[in-house]
Amino acid sequence: MISRIDLRGAAFAEASLDGGIDRDLLPRAELDVEAALEKVRPICDDVKHRGTAALIDYAERFDGVKIDRTRVPAEALKRALRELDPAVRAALEESIRRARLVHGEQRRTDHTTQVVAGGTVTERWVPVERVGLYVPGGRAVYPSSVVMNVVPAQEAGVTSLAVASPPQADFDGLPHPTILAACALLGVDEVYAAGGAQAIAMFAYGTEECRPVNLVTGPGNIWVAAAKRLLKGRIGIDAEAGPTEIAVLADHTADPANVAADLISQAEHDTLAAAVLVTTSADLADAVDKELDRQVEATKHTERITEALSGKQSATVLVDTIEQGLAVVDAYAAEHLEIQTENAADVAARVRNAGAIFVGAYAPVSLGDYCAGSNHVLPTGGCACHSSGLSVQSFLRGIHVVDYTRDALAEVAHHVVTLAEAEDLPAHGAALKARFDWQVPGQ
Repeated sequence: MISRIDLRGAAFAEASLDGGIDRDLLPRAELDVEAALEKVRPICDDVKHRGTAALIDYAERFDGVKIDRTRVPAEALKRALRELDPAVRAALEESIRRARLVHGEQRRTDHTTQVVAGGTVTERWVPVERVGLYVPGGRAVYPSSVVMNVVPAQEAGVTSLAVASPPQADFDGLPHPTILAACALLGVDEVYAAGGAQAIAMFAYGTEECRPVNLVTGPGNIWVAAAKRLLKGRIGIDAEAGPTEIAVLADHTADPANVAADLISQAEHDTLAAAVLVTTSADLADAVDKELDRQVEATKHTERITEALSGKQSATVLVDTIEQGLAVVDAYAAEHLEIQTENAADVAARVRNAGAIFVGAYAPVSLGDYCAGSNHVLPTGGCACHSSGLSVQSFLRGIHVVDYTRDALAEVAHHVVTLAEAEDLPAHGAALKARFDWQVPGQ
């Protein structure tokens, strides 16, 4: 079901590139965002010019539902919360509680540095004023994504939050009621029935019902990613999310049933989901293969999972040592990385590139998806080598506040003028000279 890449022996050296692993040799889902750009451009332009009317048309075209407005009525939010399964409510409340514990500790404090007597620079952290949070629909329902987007925004101090999620034909053109209930639990009352690229355009340009936002966050399909790329600059974005991915670094001590279950858990998301096992043990690889055959057959979404595990984005990679395994997972830079080895915590501490790291047999990715307290909106497609997951910092801007007295400026003025002239920008220097009757101290 899952292919193999053998990097043992001389093959590892051949795959190495400047001390690392050539990431092009590793499995990855193909996601052509550039090609999607031209398809979403007219949709975004249409929303820009026609606003709500365009969103209503696209709801019928793409979601198969007729709606007469995009803003979800307050009563629908209240009703969804009233009718929410008590067990689901309790689980969401615990997820929210744990997420607040973790994200509440991330809030940065302002800091002032005295550079010289009379001269200070303060770094002031200011939340983004208004944020649009996207929650996908499609094959699954994601109230957990409401939690993961809303909690860090609220902990950052964002005062204006709007959530968009696709309208559902089964629910009278509203987003799924569990999505609405999660919004109500979190105190979010501005929710829109809008999905795909058109939702991102709504956030960027605004409509008769929705004010424009400054930042858009949240995962989505390729059309959402393409719209984010297209509109980046007009709005800030968190990332261009691609298909979900899991990598497991394991040795002979790992339980093959656990490893297989964890690979399946992420393959369940989408046919393009990636599942990668990196191991020093061929025996473990064989045992995992057998477990995959057994467990996939018994699970609900057998066809979807089989396609994901059989695709070229999924594979088992054999290596000789854990050191080589670390090189492989660092090159892969997985969204989710599990470490199931001897001394797992020590091995995890040596990982450089991952969206989130799950240490040992009792920290599966599923825990992070819902109730670990960590955030599950994470970089995909190898972007974990340069980007972070969603956090309170995603919703904050650092502003430097410069405060100098006349004497403090006088002390350094000649250096400023010298550098301005060295860059052939004499007006920069003149701005200093004007403050000292054109006589710069030290010149």
